[in-house]
Amino acid sequence: MYPIWEVPVLSAGFILGIIATFHVLPSHLSTSAMWFNVFIETKAYRENRPELLEFIKKYALLLLVFSYVTGTLSGIGIWFSATVASPRAISGLIHNYVWGWATEWVFFIIEVLGIMIYYYTLGKVAPKIHLKLGWIFAIGSWTTMVIIVGILAFMLSPGKWVETGGFFDGFFNQTYFPQLLMRSAFMFAVAGVYAIAVASTMKNQEAKRYIMKMASLWGIGGMIAGILLFFLYLKSLPAHNRELLSVLNISGLKTTILVSLVIILLYFIWANLKPESIKLPVAVVAIIIIFAGIFSTERIREMIRKPYIFGTHMYSNQFAAKDITAKGVTKETDLINTKGVLNVAPFVPENLRVITDQNKVQAGKMIALIECSACHAIGDSGLRPLKSFVKRIGLTDEAAADAWLEALGNYPYMPPFMGTPTERQALAAYLATLAK
Repeated sequence: MYPIWEVPVLSAGFILGIIATFHVLPSHLSTSAMWFNVFIETKAYRENRPELLEFIKKYALLLLVFSYVTGTLSGIGIWFSATVASPRAISGLIHNYVWGWATEWVFFIIEVLGIMIYYYTLGKVAPKIHLKLGWIFAIGSWTTMVIIVGILAFMLSPGKWVETGGFFDGFFNQTYFPQLLMRSAFMFAVAGVYAIAVASTMKNQEAKRYIMKMASLWGIGGMIAGILLFFLYLKSLPAHNRELLSVLNISGLKTTILVSLVIILLYFIWANLKPESIKLPVAVVAIIIIFAGIFSTERIREMIRKPYIFGTHMYSNQFAAKDITAKGVTKETDLINTKGVLNVAPFVPENLRVITDQNKVQAGKMIALIECSACHAIGDSGLRPLKSFVKRIGLTDEAAADAWLEALGNYPYMPPFMGTPTERQALAAYLATLAK
C-alpha cells in the first residue's frame, strides 16, 4: 500500500476519469482513421483522382497532431493518475500483464513513427510504397486495441485466471471477443464521423461530396454492426455484472447512449443524402455527440465492475477479496477484521492506530479515507461527497450508521466494511457527524 492520494472536492478517481474521458477522443481516432485514409488513398490512385489527396493529407495531419500529441500526453496522464490513485491495482495489472503492455508499446512505437513517415512522405514516394506505410500503421493501431481490450476485459471478467493465474486464461476471457468485435465495428463509425469533419473543410466540392458519401456509408455500416454486437457483448457479461446493470441508477447513461446512437445514425444518413449541407460546426457537434455515447458506455462498464477495481479479487479500496493461489495472493479481509484496518494499513498516523473517545471521529475519518475515498469525496462538498450519500440513504445517527455498515456486504456494488467492531463504530461516528 501507498499513501492515500486525497484530492479535495474532485476525488482521486475523478481526476483519473477526467483525463481518461478526454483520452477517448484521440485514442479512438488513432485506431480508426488510417483504415478510411488508406481506403480513400487507394481509390485516388486506382481511379486517377488526385483531388482526393487533399483529404488524405488533412486527415493524416489531424491524426498526427491530435492523436499523437494530445493523445500521447493524456495517455501518460492516465498512467500517472492511475498509479497514485490505485497503486495496488496498477501493480497487480502490471504483474499480470507486463508483457501484454510491452507488446502494445512496441506497436505504439510503430504507430508514432508510422504516422510521421506516412504524413511527410505523402507525394514523395511511390504510391504503392505509401499505401504499404498506411497499411502498416492501420494494422499496428488496431493491434494495440486487440491487446488493450484483453486487459480491459480481464478487469471486468477474469475468467479461468482466478483458478490458474495464466496470462491467456485471463486475457481471452468470456467478454474478450464480443468486446473486441463491438469496438472494431464502432471503430468504422468513429472514422466516419471524423472524416466528415475533415471533409467539411475541403475546397474541392466534388471531392468533398465523394468523401462525405463514403464516410457516411462507413459510419452507417459500423453503427449497425456495432449495435448488433453490443447485444452480444451484453449477453457475454457475467451474472454479477448483468445484475448491476439493473440495480445501479444508470438510466441517464442508458438514455445518452440510445440518443447518441439514433442521432449519429441519422447524421450519417443526412451526410449521405445532402453532403453539401454539412458544415464544420455541425460536424464538430456530431463528434461531441458520439463522444457522449462512448463516454456513457465506458462509464457503465466501469460501474458494473463494482465492488471490484479489477478482476473479482481486489475490492475498489484495493484490499484482496479472495485467495488467488496461483499468483500467491492471500485474502486480506480476515486479517483486517482481526487486527483492524488502522493497524494493517501503512501511513496511518500513530495517534490514530488505537481508538479512544478523544480521537474516535478523527479515526473514523481516517478509515473513510482508506475504505471509501476510492469512490467518494471525503468531506462536506465535492463530486460524489460522502456527506450527500450518507443523507441520501437516511443515516441520521451513529447507531443507524453502525447498523448500515454491519450490513454493507449485502450491497452488490459496495465492498463490505473491513475492520474491527471498534473501528466500525468509529467510522459510524464520523458518518453521523456528516449526517448532522
